[in-house]
Amino acid sequence: MKRLLFACLSLTFMVPLPAAENPLPGAYTVGFASFGPSRTDLFIARGDGSGVRPLLSESWNNYNAALSRDGKWVTFTSERGGSADIHRMRIDGSARELLVGGPAFDDQSVLSPDGGKLAFVSDRGGQPDIWVLDLGTRGLTNVTRHAGGDFRPSWSPDGRWLAFSSDRDSANPRLSFSILHSTSIYVVRADGSGLRRIGKTGEFEGSPSWSRDGKSVVFYACDIANVNKIVHPKRLRGVTQLMSIDIASGARTGLTEGPGEKTSPHWLEDKKLAFVRGGPEGGLSLATGETVLRGEVSSPSWSADGRRMVFHREADARWPPSQRWKSLDPAFKLVRTGVFPSWLPSGEQIVLNDKTAGILHNDIISVAADGSSQRTLFHDEKRSALAPEVSPSGTRIAFGLGNFFQGTQGRALADIALINIDGSGLTILTDGSGNYGLPSWSPDGSQIVFRGAGNGEGRDGLLIIDVASRAVRHIPGTVVKDNFPSWSPKGDLISFTSNRDGDYEIYTVRPDGTGLRRLTNIPGNDAHNSWSPDGEWIAFASGTHGFRDEAVLHPYNPQPYGEIYVMRADGSDRRRLTNNQYEEGTPKWSRVPSERPAHP
Repeated sequence: MKRLLFACLSLTFMVPLPAAENPLPGAYTVGFASFGPSRTDLFIARGDGSGVRPLLSESWNNYNAALSRDGKWVTFTSERGGSADIHRMRIDGSARELLVGGPAFDDQSVLSPDGGKLAFVSDRGGQPDIWVLDLGTRGLTNVTRHAGGDFRPSWSPDGRWLAFSSDRDSANPRLSFSILHSTSIYVVRADGSGLRRIGKTGEFEGSPSWSRDGKSVVFYACDIANVNKIVHPKRLRGVTQLMSIDIASGARTGLTEGPGEKTSPHWLEDKKLAFVRGGPEGGLSLATGETVLRGEVSSPSWSADGRRMVFHREADARWPPSQRWKSLDPAFKLVRTGVFPSWLPSGEQIVLNDKTAGILHNDIISVAADGSSQRTLFHDEKRSALAPEVSPSGTRIAFGLGNFFQGTQGRALADIALINIDGSGLTILTDGSGNYGLPSWSPDGSQIVFRGAGNGEGRDGLLIIDVASRAVRHIPGTVVKDNFPSWSPKGDLISFTSNRDGDYEIYTVRPDGTGLRRLTNIPGNDAHNSWSPDGEWIAFASGTHGFRDEAVLHPYNPQPYGEIYVMRADGSDRRRLTNNQYEEGTPKWSRVPSERPAHP
């Protein structure tokens, strides 16, 4: 019932509300962090992994390619239009056409054995379902239609059935910021009838692929603890195994054993089982132990005769990235930056944290707005410097400094610290008695609001410190789970996120604690709120739409369901700006106007 409610509310959430009288902030840019790749390219090779060459090499992401049965055509996902759309072309690059497009997330396509239909994943119905496109009539059918997430469709050899993975029976909260989904294997007829689960619940099963005789399905499997290792920001090593299940009897057979991550299995000729091997080296391996292709390999697909294969891999790993990102709403420009970006008033420099790997961000760096001229402003060997915030004057940087997360070294303690814009003059403002972080300046630069936890004594919740006197006061009514405070440029309100009413939602409150107001009210967590320079809009990250792919296939993405939204300061006119399978968050507005784009 809760998931059904989520599906209904998510559809309502996507309908634009009537525009308020305030003008659109088209002259401003929203920067944000993403755990997705900077660019992925498609490659084609012989079936044994030799002769690798680029299939496409473009300045945008192309991924999840699949060969037709005869090996003459390839379908793939491309973000060249701003969202994930599905294209088809011949393997020589000719006759390219858009098959499925629009603002929805469309991905994980595979042609039927006769080439007449295309199965794919799309959230055009409000949640990720398996859809089928008739290439002759161009008719679309939602085959699975469920409030859960359905992923990775695979056609049976006779074209009558589809196998797929789904988190519809997940025992874990799908919309939690910290709990992963579990997935099971299902089969369904191509017309949507006969749906049944053939896998187990409570574990993680993914990427089903049919045997050549159509009697069984092979897939990878692991427990949730190993999923958590694989997607952890520190990229811990996990273990998965390959399994086969008999469609008629349900009998399960283990096909591999031992350590290592093994995903994306596929039966080749002569009963050879190929799969992707995770880990630092990666590669494409056989169950016999032979490695046929080294290096990163993602989502491999073979022709029926096994003579050709396609796959994708990351082609650009620069950090921090500086990428213009096509927004789903052209009134709001997007640029992908690093984590916790903060612009100088001139707009020529950005201060941010140094990396995504690991839950600790030890360095504060400065880069030019185009991503060049990177230099380190602050480094500490033991303490994390988290969420730098440039002062309104552009002369100082506030940030949290300490051990923010409870570990083996005792209490998680951190302070609010200041440095000059050149990195000199470290000053600790707070007294070290609690876990203090996520600072935001008042418009005049005289005060800082921040999150406080672990102290008690009236210092749990949102706190304000006078920079000159270092006097600290608690904002009345705020509690320990109130987080990510952001001071409005108008000075009258502070936005923050809180789970005081269930899910994490966005609220505003006056600096004196009066006027508490809830701005978001939908299932899923909303956080990372940030004010536009004119104080009329709030950008934030939302997890309301859930997963769009199997979590195991996206290492380093512990929360792969965060999308960037904006809304008016009163919570109205919510607009979605991103839609993909990666974790995105920490949005921050540029302070410098640029050319105002026209709004449709």
